[in-house]
Amino acid sequence: MATLTQLPPGIREKYEPVIGLEVHVQLLAATKIFCGCSTRFGAPPNTNVCPVCLGLPGALPVLNKKAVEFATLAAMALNCQIRETSIFARKNYFYPDLPKGYQISQYDKPLAEHGYIEIPSGSGTRRIGITRLHLEEDAGKSMHEGFPDSRSSYIDLNRTGVPLSEIVSEPDMRSPDEAYEYLTRLKEIILYTGVSDCNMEEGSLRCDANVSVRSRGQEKFGTKTEIKNVNSFRFIREALEYEIERHIEVLEGGGRIQQETRLYNSHEGRTYGMRSKEQAHDYRYFPEPDLLPLVVDAKWQEEIRGMLPELPEARRKRMVSEYGITEYDAQVLTVNKTLADQFEEAARAAKSPKRVANLVQGELMGRLKAKGLEIEKSPISMKGVAMSADLLESNTISSKILKDLYDKAFENGEDFSAVYEREKPQQITDSAALEKIIDEIIAANPRQVEQYRGGKTTVIGFFVGQVMKASKGQASPGLVNELLKKKLDSAT
Repeated sequence: MATLTQLPPGIREKYEPVIGLEVHVQLLAATKIFCGCSTRFGAPPNTNVCPVCLGLPGALPVLNKKAVEFATLAAMALNCQIRETSIFARKNYFYPDLPKGYQISQYDKPLAEHGYIEIPSGSGTRRIGITRLHLEEDAGKSMHEGFPDSRSSYIDLNRTGVPLSEIVSEPDMRSPDEAYEYLTRLKEIILYTGVSDCNMEEGSLRCDANVSVRSRGQEKFGTKTEIKNVNSFRFIREALEYEIERHIEVLEGGGRIQQETRLYNSHEGRTYGMRSKEQAHDYRYFPEPDLLPLVVDAKWQEEIRGMLPELPEARRKRMVSEYGITEYDAQVLTVNKTLADQFEEAARAAKSPKRVANLVQGELMGRLKAKGLEIEKSPISMKGVAMSADLLESNTISSKILKDLYDKAFENGEDFSAVYEREKPQQITDSAALEKIIDEIIAANPRQVEQYRGGKTTVIGFFVGQVMKASKGQASPGLVNELLKKKLDSAT
């Protein structure tokens, strides 16, 4: 990441960053918000269009009920208060990919307000407020091939009219790390509801960040800048770090911050001025005359509330209580709803949910990551994970045997049960057989025996390793430790 002039020690601490985020989430409705065109991503340019989304004269919008339900569901998951009657408004501005010359959005009467998200903070949590969640239509997409040398730009209007929920936070975040945590939790909640896939590469989750700095202890906000359309949470954190440093440097040099929109260049690790930042009055909002007020009455709200799944934080608490796993385990296992579902399937089938948690996080997820696979593509099923956990729990196999079987399952694309039934490995738990191996190892390594006698008890790890090697990993590690200690102690 590019750096500005190094700030003198203690200067950064004089200032407090103030951060607010605007997140646009594409809703997974099959058709657009005001017409019947498909929302499918990746179609040939300008094929998912009609007179409504092209803004042709006389074409009238018809509101998509599913988009309303999805937006309301997201708002409920974010602890928002649902407004029974909300109003659509025209947001007027010119851009080549906005064919009507205005965007249908919501302004002073949005669908939902006054929500919040809890984020980790120190040893507890901190509440970040959500100002509003409203419905709007997406714009098209401008493509500048060969920029900056090309003199042509291309417009694809397939995205025009795709339903969006815009989620506007309060300016409650005080560091780039808090912004990162907020976005992580927000995405997690939205994914659990199923209203969006939050795919940043396809543009179904986009974020604008507003940032300013003020002297610590000051109530009044500083002049803000907006960072537009950063395409990863990591880059948002980097862009905010850079912009905070830039603000402080300008102010310390006696300058003034210009209220403007800036773009982040991830290759250079810096922001660039794009245009002056618009105020709300610049958009000349007025009520959309072609749409009636949107009424989500109490009965409809209750129907939608019935669609709410168990949300991540509630699920974490239940899993800690129900399965006896740690809070850290629960946090890792619930970041993805599919992963959480898979874990619970295995945990209910196994004798030790804690051992299942360890296997899923360590042996399974590590191999999936190495192969570039999602949990849904795992060759080892959750029944296989449960089976392997029970075999470990009963000392039928060792950790070494389990690792070998997992490796073979991934190499062959087979489930654990198939590999185990074919290989039939058994852990050696016969004391007499193990004592014979141990006696041979002790006799062959007199120098290490002397080291143990001299008080270097850690050398027992060497003997354990030799026994495991001689037994091809099939010896019970616990029993090996017990027998070795007994024999080495009796030899001292």
